[in-house]
Amino acid sequence: MTRRWRQLTVWLHVLTSVGWMAQAMSLCVLLSIGSGAATAMAQALDGRLVGPMADASVFTGVMLGAATAWGIFRNWWVFTKFAISMVQFVLAIFVLSPALDAATTSGPGPAQIVGSGLMASAIAFQGWLSIAKPWGRIGPRRPLPGTAPAWVFAATVLGGLADLALALVIGHPMPLLSLILLIAGLSRRPHWTRGPGRLQVSRAES
Repeated sequence: MTRRWRQLTVWLHVLTSVGWMAQAMSLCVLLSIGSGAATAMAQALDGRLVGPMADASVFTGVMLGAATAWGIFRNWWVFTKFAISMVQFVLAIFVLSPALDAATTSGPGPAQIVGSGLMASAIAFQGWLSIAKPWGRIGPRRPLPGTAPAWVFAATVLGGLADLALALVIGHPMPLLSLILLIAGLSRRPHWTRGPGRLQVSRAES
């Protein structure tokens, strides 16, 4: 059961990451058109799809790192993905989204077009990191922690899907459930037993 829910979490992470990249590319195209209608469409796309996809991608990615023996700070490729996601997340909330709101009246500028293109490029680079897994471990070899129980992955999948559905209804991201689940899951991390994740990651790293 744990394996099935973990696979579903990976599926949701891949789905939302690809969706985030695709919608960022759509933003770039719409903003480059420059018309009022295209800019309004870009603003709607940002609220209903880009933001929610970004939230779900970051949420599932952090949970996968924390809930498996890969960890977040054990391997350089995972840590790099985490750092890029955090930078993108902050810039999207505090820079890109307000700039899109302003662009509906003043028109999009080169910064918004370049920014959305860089966002898509960064997500594509993260996809390569997930496949290549370069640069090895961070620090010396340490004992591998175990994989979280099934309920952690089930809550991640269901919570992520629920927040996506809510965002589509209200028109903007509202990842309250994901945030609550993230805090609850991370707070339980020290109590997760060792064993299954140790074997799985040992095989993956060999």
